[in-house]
Amino acid sequence: MRQEQIHAAIRIVKREIRRWREPVLGIVARESDRDPFLILISCLLSLRTKDKTTDEASHRLFALARTPETMLKLPIKTIEQAIYPVGFYRTKAKSIHQICRQLLDTYGGIVPDSVEELVTLSGVGRKTANLVVTVGYGKPGICVDIHVHRISNRWGYIKTKTPEESEKVLRNTLPKRYWITYNDLLVPYGQHLCLPVSPLCSQCKLTDSCDRVGVTKSR
Repeated sequence: MRQEQIHAAIRIVKREIRRWREPVLGIVARESDRDPFLILISCLLSLRTKDKTTDEASHRLFALARTPETMLKLPIKTIEQAIYPVGFYRTKAKSIHQICRQLLDTYGGIVPDSVEELVTLSGVGRKTANLVVTVGYGKPGICVDIHVHRISNRWGYIKTKTPEESEKVLRNTLPKRYWITYNDLLVPYGQHLCLPVSPLCSQCKLTDSCDRVGVTKSR
């Protein structure tokens, strides 16, 4: 995929994903009026966890607490019970407590709005930090999860080996007006059509511009 083709590709992806359910973090953002704290915690829960499980766990947890102050008052065991069966739920429960303590001690209970500060919080990597910055604060940033990394390379739009490297390259390649929405578009596209193994290329409307890098079998 050449640089000039990215505009048409994003228009097509934006149209195609309307048939699928909105990703859970988009739902949390919309229902919470883009509360950075709730987005941060939901993103932490979503790591290595399916959307349906994350959605249910988020609702259970936020029914108990919705701020760093009230969350910190919950026993870790209570948080574990609320978020089970998300992946690594015990570790995540401890991280949530630590994050709330850090937010209260260092930031006055306010979630910071920069990637550099967010990654200092317990269990927060660049993917989560970029999501909070873009979805919670509407500031420029590129969240690169495994779908964004895989599809961008499969298209031939970039050539990288890790999501971290993809973020750096995309910051120099992707037009800035797409930064905030790029992850929101490619995640459902990667979950439902541009699958990791045997993607549904026969149903994809990007076949003319996609280089299909690494695709050995498709449907």
